[in-house]
Amino acid sequence: MGDPKRIRKKYETPSHPWQKSRIVEEKELIKRFGLKNHRELWRVKTFVSKQRKEAMRLIPLKTEQAEKEKKQLMDKLIRLGLLSKDSAVTDVLNLSAEDALNRRLQTLVFKKGLARTIKQARQMIVHGHIVVNGVKITSPSYLVSVEEEAGIEFDTKSPFYDVEHPERVVKGGVVNE
Repeated sequence: MGDPKRIRKKYETPSHPWQKSRIVEEKELIKRFGLKNHRELWRVKTFVSKQRKEAMRLIPLKTEQAEKEKKQLMDKLIRLGLLSKDSAVTDVLNLSAEDALNRRLQTLVFKKGLARTIKQARQMIVHGHIVVNGVKITSPSYLVSVEEEAGIEFDTKSPFYDVEHPERVVKGGVVNE
C-alpha cells in the first residue's frame, strides 16, 4: 500500500497558555477577521514567524546561494502581497500576523463587498459560491496572490451570481457589481 502520509501540525501553540493579554489580543483578531478558532490564528502566526526566521538566517550571509534564497523569499512575499516591490530583506522582520490575515480569501471577499459581513464571506467560500480566476476555492484561509486578487468573484452556478439576489443588495439600495 505504500507509506502513509505523516500528518504534521501546521502551527505552534503559545509557549504559555494562560496569558490574559495574549488571549484578549487573539480574541480581538479572531473577531475582526472572522476566524473559526485560535488554531487558525496560530497557523498564520507560525507562517509569519517562519518567514521572519528565514530572513534572519539569510541577512548576514553573503554567499551566492544565500543571495538566491533571499531573492526567492522576497519574490514569494511580494507575490503574496505581504511586501512591496521596493522592499528589502530586512523588511521581512517587520511582518505581522495582521499582514497575512489581510491577504486571506475570506478577508478579501469581505473587503471587495461580495459579502455583508466577514462571517458571511467565510460561509460563501465554504459553500462554494466564490471562485478565484475561475477556480472554486473552498478554503477561507487561502492566501490570495496579487495577480489573483482581481479574479475574486461569484461562481456562475451560484445563486449569488444573480445581481437581483437579496443578499447582494447593500444598505441604501445600492447593488454590488
